[in-house]
This record gives sequence, structure tokens and C-alpha cells, in this order.
Amino acid sequence: MSQKQMKEAFVSNHNGTSVLEVTQGLCLPAFCILCRGLLIILSQYLCSSHTWRTRLFIDFVFLIVPLVATLTILSSFVLLEHLAVIILGAGLFYQIYCRRTLYARIPVQKILEKFLKISLESEYVPAISCFRVINSAFTAVAILAVDFPLFPRRFAKTELYGTGAMDFGVGGFIFGTAMVCPEVRRKYAEEGSRFYYLTKSLYSVWPLVFLGIGRLVIIKSIGYQEHLTEYGVHWNFFFTLMVVKLITSLLLIIFPLNKSWIVAISIIVLYQLALDFTPLKRLILYGTDGSGTRIGLLNANREGIISTLGYVAIHMAGVQTGSYMFKKRSHVKDWIKVTYCILLTAISLFISLYIVQVNVEVVSRRMANLAFCIWIVASSLILLSSLLVGDIILSFAKFLTKGAIVPCSWKPVQPSATSKKHSESLVSEAERKEASLCLITAMNRNQLVFFLLSNITTGLINLMVDTLHSSTLWALIVLNLYMFTNCLIIFVLHLQDKTIKFW
Repeated sequence: MSQKQMKEAFVSNHNGTSVLEVTQGLCLPAFCILCRGLLIILSQYLCSSHTWRTRLFIDFVFLIVPLVATLTILSSFVLLEHLAVIILGAGLFYQIYCRRTLYARIPVQKILEKFLKISLESEYVPAISCFRVINSAFTAVAILAVDFPLFPRRFAKTELYGTGAMDFGVGGFIFGTAMVCPEVRRKYAEEGSRFYYLTKSLYSVWPLVFLGIGRLVIIKSIGYQEHLTEYGVHWNFFFTLMVVKLITSLLLIIFPLNKSWIVAISIIVLYQLALDFTPLKRLILYGTDGSGTRIGLLNANREGIISTLGYVAIHMAGVQTGSYMFKKRSHVKDWIKVTYCILLTAISLFISLYIVQVNVEVVSRRMANLAFCIWIVASSLILLSSLLVGDIILSFAKFLTKGAIVPCSWKPVQPSATSKKHSESLVSEAERKEASLCLITAMNRNQLVFFLLSNITTGLINLMVDTLHSSTLWALIVLNLYMFTNCLIIFVLHLQDKTIKFW
């Protein structure tokens, strides 16, 4: 058996893990980001500012290192990781509360009453930015770690049915992209022309076509290992993104933005009915001849082409979530209600997932069926609600500390300050400087570049390193160096105020 065949076999025929374990692993970075914010506030008592090296180190240790550990050596101790992070966060918050510079002689109840009356301002919704960055970092770690023996096989992509941690990657990426798509941000609203909007949408997919073809040519030319049943012979993630973008752009021209959830439900229910009552499922699994043929364009890429319908539904659900999140609101009480609604929706979807898996069909990433779409949306919402809870706690810590500045977080504003002219900037010069020293902001700014960089460096490492026979220590060194290199490049681009876009 060749090295390529051995690597392909190593990442194939897996059945995944439990939904609960994946959810626990997803929520951990949200608490790590909260601890990172609390540490930055506490450190501002000791020094007025940080260098970019210090800030990069703090962000890397709190965001990347826990992800690497969770997906490798600490994969069986996720609950203990949660406990350790919660204890650390509680200790940091206690220190901030004891050293608070505001409301020092006021009882806790009165402080909370005042806090609930303040406004929270930001140029964007921090939880959405963190969601996108967590998903990008998770995917970057997983695509290389899966080639090492220390990566648990239950976290790898499943062959047909099941929930592997890596199965969340593509769905989470599409959901996160949908939350900030031009339609949600009303980017083309001022032009008013639907034809202009459609033209812009069509133009915006050409980089995805270029990247998809480029990846296909490189993979085939160097004989790189592939997981055939993931997308097919020629199809890849970039082609899926392209088709999803085209279809959803057309749908959002026809249907109102606030009805995206109806469109999402309609598409996925009809798709599941087609899987159950037509030969569509048989076509995906066994091809047109029933024996697994790969002859012809459809047969060769049947998984990638047909599963796109499921990802369209996920995208529309993300659009609905994004339009809800971007509604104009500022008071703490409003955001607490938002967090409650999103958490309640996530719990409802997990209950629905259980019912669907028992009575209809279990989760299948390969088909992107009803259960898969429910799982992706539910997991995305539980992560989003965890990030919102962390943002609210962090805002309370900032409320207690005069002049506290944490990048990629809300700015607490007293009610009297909200009556100022709208023309005044919401973000001070000091905060803008702090924002430039933030790995989360840097990754969110050049997310596609980070993803491409991760894929390129993953390929180079696989060509140079015998991952199948690497020791645990060597694998951890390689993974952390790989992530640090990618993060450093993206961070430097951000420091240079560079946003790399292809359209």
C-alpha cells in the first residue's frame, strides 16, 4: 500500500462521536475568549498598554492552544478543561471586582441595577466575529491534526452517518458567512436595483471558481491524498461555496430577508422527502448504476453536487440569524433577551434533532440531510449564545473598571452618553489602537486568506513530514508551530492595515 493510500485509509470509514461531546468542545473557546478579556482588563491595572508581541502571545495562548489540546491530548478531558477555564475565569473576575475603580462602595444588587440600564456600543457584533474566528481556527487545526495518530479518530469526518467534530467545519463556515453576507448588512440596499445586486453577487463568486479549479489542478498534479466520499472526484469546498452563493443570492432577491427561515425549512424538508421517497439517496450512495460508479460528471461528484441543497438551507438559516442579530439595539437588557432567545432556539433544535434521528434519519454529512442541517444550526446557535453570555459578563467587568479597553468586545456607555450626536465616533482613538493588537480582529478581517494559508501549509507539511508515524510530542510541536506561523502572518497583515480581497 502506497503512502497516499495509507493516508486516505487513515481518514476514512469513521463513525463520529456523540453530539454532546462535539457541543462541549465547541463551547470551550467561548469561555477561553472570556478569560482572555478578563486577563486583559486585569493586566491594565499593572501596565497601561501592551506591545503587539504580548497581545499576540495572549491571544494565541487563550484561543489556539486550547483548541489544539482539545483536539489532541486532552480530547478525553473536555469537561475538566471546562472546569479549569471556569475556575480561572471566576478567579480573574473576582480580582477585577475587588480592584474595581467604579461603584466601590455600592452593594452588588445596586451595581447590577445600574449595569442593566447602560448601553453597549460597538462597530459590529463581537459574538459574530468570534464565532467566525473560532470556526476558522478549529478548521485550521483539524485539517492538519487529522493526519496525525494523536488526533482521535472519532473526531474525523464520518463516512456515511454520525457526528464527527470535523463534520461541523463546512456547515459552521457557511452559517458564519451567511450571518455577515451583503444581504444581511444591506450592502447593496442604497442602489435599489435587483439587477445590480444580482450582477454584484455573480461577480463575487469568480474567486471561488478560481480557487476551486486551482485546488483541483494542484491536488491531481501532485497526487495528494483525497477523501473521495467527501465531495467526489473533482468537487471541493470552494465549488460548494460558489453554488451556495449563487442559489442563495437568487432566493434573497425573490424572498424577503425576514422570511429566510421559512425558505430554509422548506428547502430542507423537501430535500429530505426526496431522499426518503425518490431514488436520490441511492444515487448519492451508489451512483446511477447502483454499484458505486464514478463515470460521468454527476456520478463522479454526486456527494458534492447534491449535498449543496442542505448547505443552501444552512445558509438561509444563517441569514435569518444574522438579520436578527444586526437589528438595532444597544441596552444590556435587549442583548440578554437576544441571548435567551438564541439559547432557547438552540435547545429546541437539539430536541428536534433527537426526534428526527429517532424517527426519520440520523445525521449524514455526506448527504447533508435534515438531521445534519438541524445539528449544524443548533450547534452554531449554542456557540453563538455562549459567546453572547461571555460578552455580557465581560461588559460587566469593563463597567466596573474605568478606562478598561478590550478589543473585539462591547463598549459600555452610560445612558446620559447615548444622547450625544450620532455623528460622534463610537470608538475612541485608544480603542482603535487596541483593536489593531487583536488576533481575533486580524483573523476575522482576512478569514479567506487564513483559510487558504492553512490549506497550503497543511499540504506542505504533509509532503515533508511522515505524519502517520509521528510521535505525540513531535505532532504537538508541528501543530503549534503551524498555527503560530499562520496566525503571525495574518496578525502582521492586520498591523500593516492590509485587507486582501479578490473582488
